[in-house]
Amino acid sequence: MSIDSPKAKFILREAIYLGFCASLIILARVTLRLKLNVPGHAMFFTMFFILLGRGCVPKMGAASLVGLIAGVLSTLLGLGKGGPLIILKFVCPGLVVDLGAAIYPRLTTSYAGCIIVGGIASFTRFITFFIIEGLMGVDKEIVFQQAVVGSLMSVIFGCLGSAMVPAVVRRLKAHKLIA
Repeated sequence: MSIDSPKAKFILREAIYLGFCASLIILARVTLRLKLNVPGHAMFFTMFFILLGRGCVPKMGAASLVGLIAGVLSTLLGLGKGGPLIILKFVCPGLVVDLGAAIYPRLTTSYAGCIIVGGIASFTRFITFFIIEGLMGVDKEIVFQQAVVGSLMSVIFGCLGSAMVPAVVRRLKAHKLIA
């Protein structure tokens, strides 16, 4: 059975890796609830740990599962506004990472691949921001302006966080901590 086979299930060790990555996303968000007045800074750790989860568990759906777990934890802990729609902020980047890994299987060991996919995945904040703020009844022009600025900053921080993943994945493989 191939590693990306739809029948391939996560073993306990892989599930622990994914849960660990999702928990670290939330821990980083809680720790960094500082008012830095820099939009998008949370995407640094979000993209790092989503891509790291995919690097540790090279199976289809691994990054999406990290995003789903992080989104559910974020919702349960009340981090951010938007209620259950917060889950979209984490699942959408995970889906983009899984799609990128399906197109380019060596994604998590390539600097260029990680930066490109990390930037695209970070840009999904535009969509989720627009949906959440729009449903909350904020004026569409204000939502659009904030979404553009927030998304551009998210892309910058997401690319920076993504750029660290290949080195970490290579070190984990060199020490035989992951396959």
